[in-house]
Amino acid sequence: MEKSTVYFTDFRCPVGTSQIDKLKKLCIAAGIRNIDMEGKFVAIKMHFGELGNLAFLRPNYAKAVADLCKEQGGLPFLTDCNTLYPGSRKNALEHLDCANLNGFNTITTGCQIIIGDGLRGTDEVEVPVANGEYCETALIGRAIMDADIFISLTHFKGHEATGFGGTIKNIGMGCGSRAGKMKQHASGKPAINEDLCRGCRRCAKECGSDAITYQDKKAVIDYDKCKGCGRCIGACNYDAVYNPNSDANELLDRKMAEYAQAVCHDRPCFHISLVQDVSPNCDCHGENDAPILPNIGMFASFDPIALDQACADACLKAKPLDNSQLGDHLAEPGWHCHHDHFKDSNPNIEWKATLDQGEKIGLGSREYELKILK
Repeated sequence: MEKSTVYFTDFRCPVGTSQIDKLKKLCIAAGIRNIDMEGKFVAIKMHFGELGNLAFLRPNYAKAVADLCKEQGGLPFLTDCNTLYPGSRKNALEHLDCANLNGFNTITTGCQIIIGDGLRGTDEVEVPVANGEYCETALIGRAIMDADIFISLTHFKGHEATGFGGTIKNIGMGCGSRAGKMKQHASGKPAINEDLCRGCRRCAKECGSDAITYQDKKAVIDYDKCKGCGRCIGACNYDAVYNPNSDANELLDRKMAEYAQAVCHDRPCFHISLVQDVSPNCDCHGENDAPILPNIGMFASFDPIALDQACADACLKAKPLDNSQLGDHLAEPGWHCHHDHFKDSNPNIEWKATLDQGEKIGLGSREYELKILK
């Protein structure tokens, strides 16, 4: 597969310009105007942030992308699908309230917001996965598949299960209906190390399936209810919740890439990723820890695999920030350094599997040429 082109600009802005100006310039340079949008529905997939989280992308960025689409005659809308876990986005009504409270509405973004998988997360389409090895089909939110054109606008950050949450995760996991998310997470279910469990009940609060109860002040998982989403693993501060299937995260990564293939295959797509506020965990959390890396810049490409690879490479070259999860780990006496910022932040992850699988099934190329804009 030939090298793809990824465009990059940093966050430096001379007096008289803004990051919004730079984002539009980046998208135009990367070729967004080469897409025929006249009279066509354009789904802009992003994450509206869980209530209490402040690391998600500001709505100003969404408006910049929507405005570019409207200038080209497109009919853009912002979209995301409902979540498996408890919080403020598990059905469309709460999801829309959350988006509005976090600043996303028709005034701030210049376009409508549609929850891709409907009121209860069941409005889905079964989509074939071209070249899929783990998923023959994918369950994708209907509104997302009804769109003529697909654009991903991603906040690139760390993630407790997939290493980082980039473009592929924004598309593959984010566009899956609730059942689609369950199928991706079904590779493994967590277990409890009773010697480490302190009975704090944090994992139960994060469980969207009411699968965790307590006996003798120790967590117990009901596997008939558990969906294997892994939220409890990320929630535990004492490493008492773990995945006994050593391949589970890798299988999740590979399924996620195949779900992204289902979304993107055979229609015009464009991808944008902003590497800023690089929190150690997903924006799905109702909080965000201090960034593990400094703000790096904005990236755009037609190739989602190349885009994630370029963002990951830039992060791996960056200097870890002190007083962060990554910084604390690296400062621990005897810490086994992986020389990988994502793995040193969340040691149980296998992020390279996502890009490997995406390249293998023809979603994109890990080889890229970086074009830098000032």
